[in-house]
Amino acid sequence: MALLEWRDEFSVGDPAVDHEHRELIDLVNRAAGAISAGASEEEIDRAFGDLLRAVSAHFAHEERQMRAASYDELAEHKADHERLIDALRDIMDGGAADAEAASEALVKVLGDWFTGHFASHDARLHRRLGPHHPH
Repeated sequence: MALLEWRDEFSVGDPAVDHEHRELIDLVNRAAGAISAGASEEEIDRAFGDLLRAVSAHFAHEERQMRAASYDELAEHKADHERLIDALRDIMDGGAADAEAASEALVKVLGDWFTGHFASHDARLHRRLGPHHPH
């Protein structure tokens, strides 16, 4: 199974944000690994739940920062966040009829999204907001 690996192009130039993004990648890999290892439905649900909670918390924090700073691209950035949450839910709801396909879909969807989102939306946001302050 292909895992999602941190790549330099994911970096937004802020070590604290990059650290959070690396943690999200670890959770993606944990969920994908549980699926492809044939883990129980309960374990897979738990791994997906952990990923969804972490992604949602990260997005909520970014969105609070954007609102506080009257960020000019809040709507577009938030819409991109919502697209990923929808894609994750679609994979979760797809069932594990073909575990390997579900695992690969998770890694592909997140990898594509991270590449596009981190490089465009997040890089621009963090250039605007300056250094990130952890919650």
